Amino acid sequence: MARIAGVNIPANKRVVIALRYIHGIGPAKSKEICEKVGIPAERRVNQLSDAEILQIREAIDAGYTVEGDLRREVAVNIKRLMDLGCYRGLRHRKSLPVRGQRTHTNARTRKGPAKAIAGKKQSVAKK
Repeated sequence: MARIAGVNIPANKRVVIALRYIHGIGPAKSKEICEKVGIPAERRVNQLSDAEILQIREAIDAGYTVEGDLRREVAVNIKRLMDLGCYRGLRHRKSLPVRGQRTHTNARTRKGPAKAIAGKKQSVAKK
């Protein structure tokens, strides 16, 4: 099992797929890294030599912001929006969707589980 950027990469997967386990590397960047280093797309992680793993590690360190640094950068950006008090910052502060989604229904991922409201359910009028 190779360790790149502080993440254990699964050994039995193709390199292009395995690199996606690193936060900040998706399909496009994964292919780009493999092309830079000169690794064919069908190679698997357990077929890589130590030198190739080192090349991948160096390519990622040199050209990409990944894992802890990326998470920290995103957190700082969100904190900046919240401190500014702009619309997006207020939405982050209230734990509501930031990008214009509806909240009357849905948005449960962002808002959390539904909370019951007392007296909300209308019962049949008593006679």
